Amino acid sequence: MQFKGAFSALVTPFRNGEIDEEAFRAFIEWQIEQGIDGLVPCGTTGESATLTHAEHGRVIKICVDQVKGRVPVLAGSGSNNTLEAIELTRYAKEAGADGALLITPYYNKPTPAGLVAHFKAIATEVSIPIVVYNVPGRTALNVQPATLKAIKDAVPEVVGVKEATGNLKQVSEMIELCGEDFCMLSGDDFTVLPLLALGGCGVISVVSNVMPAAMSGMCKAFAEGDIATARKLHYHMAPLCRALFSETNPIPVKTAVSMMGMCTEEFRLPLVPMQPDTRAALEKVMLESGVLNTEELAEATA
Repeated sequence: MQFKGAFSALVTPFRNGEIDEEAFRAFIEWQIEQGIDGLVPCGTTGESATLTHAEHGRVIKICVDQVKGRVPVLAGSGSNNTLEAIELTRYAKEAGADGALLITPYYNKPTPAGLVAHFKAIATEVSIPIVVYNVPGRTALNVQPATLKAIKDAVPEVVGVKEATGNLKQVSEMIELCGEDFCMLSGDDFTVLPLLALGGCGVISVVSNVMPAAMSGMCKAFAEGDIATARKLHYHMAPLCRALFSETNPIPVKTAVSMMGMCTEEFRLPLVPMQPDTRAALEKVMLESGVLNTEELAEATA
């Protein structure tokens, strides 16, 4: 299976309104050193909604170039406009990405037949492994298990789904209908371990921006049958999971990465910095979790 284990949905570092290539390359290198299984540039966590098309292509190119084939790169390239999604997916393929992560069209609320037609149109124009991204909290549309099977059957390029409903009943039905060879990736850091138990193959994670070794380690431990270690890592990450979703993603995770000195605490509107109380709570959890020490924090905030 091509997309297996822990994939980090990477933050996109900015500096003075521009992509901070140096920080991005260093962050990617650190992720690989920490044992991450794959990387996802230009996802929701990467603030893709506010990247220009040129920036979108550049971020993917930087990631592919820095990775140099050491781990798979699954590039975000979705849109609610099918023609735009084709263009962004073409950028991803030309940049050398191993696959494309395509969100279901948001706002439009297409019918099941429209979803099948959307993914089929993209794959017809750009043949690349595709992972469907189902996140009703952002799209106002939930891909039902039968619809996912219809997409899979109609579009051979669709090899998996990033399931971000947190609904394990739905996950189970999707795996039942689509088969164990279909890659079920969690899009919800809170439910990775139970999703793996149902037959999932991994996660596209926010938390692994900060704890790549722990998230990757949990997936590996489960795959090796070491359930006790997997459970221990699940609970070790739980406080950070809660803190990183105390405000809209990716505000807390980019703040956390900046506390670690790996990027500036810079967002694009309409996202703004964390509120003082939630920021303080995040800082406390990071110190207690051991991913940050007081010296690093002082240096990063100096």
